[in-house]
Amino acid sequence: MLSALPPVRRRLLLGILAVVVAGVLAAAIVLVVNRGGSSATGPVRQDRPGPVLLVPGYGGSTAALDVLASRLRSAGRDATVVRLPGDGTGDLRDQAAVLDRAARSAIADGAPSVDVVGYSAGGVVARLWAEQDGGAAIARRIVTLGAPHHGTQIASLGASLLPGQCPTACQELVPNSDLLTRLNADETPAGPVWVSLWTDQDQIVTPPDSARLDGALNIPVQSVCADARLDHGQLPTDRLVQALVLTALAPASPTAPTPADCPRLRD
Repeated sequence: MLSALPPVRRRLLLGILAVVVAGVLAAAIVLVVNRGGSSATGPVRQDRPGPVLLVPGYGGSTAALDVLASRLRSAGRDATVVRLPGDGTGDLRDQAAVLDRAARSAIADGAPSVDVVGYSAGGVVARLWAEQDGGAAIARRIVTLGAPHHGTQIASLGASLLPGQCPTACQELVPNSDLLTRLNADETPAGPVWVSLWTDQDQIVTPPDSARLDGALNIPVQSVCADARLDHGQLPTDRLVQALVLTALAPASPTAPTPADCPRLRD
């Protein structure tokens, strides 16, 4: 068909086709770069850690995570605490959108991927981001600390006894809430490597093993150091937990620590 065209028009058409093909190739290259060198469905590279984004829990306080972020920076990691809108008691899906903006900004600045640490309700936010906002395609590791993946009885009590004092995020953290039911319909998370850490002495996330997540590397702190005494609020600031987070985010694939590792991790 091209041979039937006059030479001038044939050259013009071929030139247009060349521009279109070049544009498609450029777009494909940008897509791969923005996904940290991974395909749209494949995991990102595990041996090239990017920045760490830390997501606060219910109420949005960043004080405890600031301590953990400082420990991560001392170990050479780029760590940023994500500031949630308002007081961190609004819709967890809106909070996931804030995490998404922070992650996409890091990728746009050249990061190969991001690691995420979600504390308490921030762990549920990380799951929502990974599943509903496409975060699974750009996250390398996601670590949750005392996250109520299956809700907490404290939220149930608040919703039933003091409904006016149980805002949106509180209602969403009631066991079997609509949000958690949808999120846990297929509980095994895809994409990044997942690690869930919690303390058996948690009195905020009750029962404590609500933090257990199918498909994740599940680590109760007391399975490593049986004499560890820490509650929910101490998770981000405890030196042992910080060491477990650093190990979970290291270039090597994380493995379950044993009691033999306790002295080293506490050092």
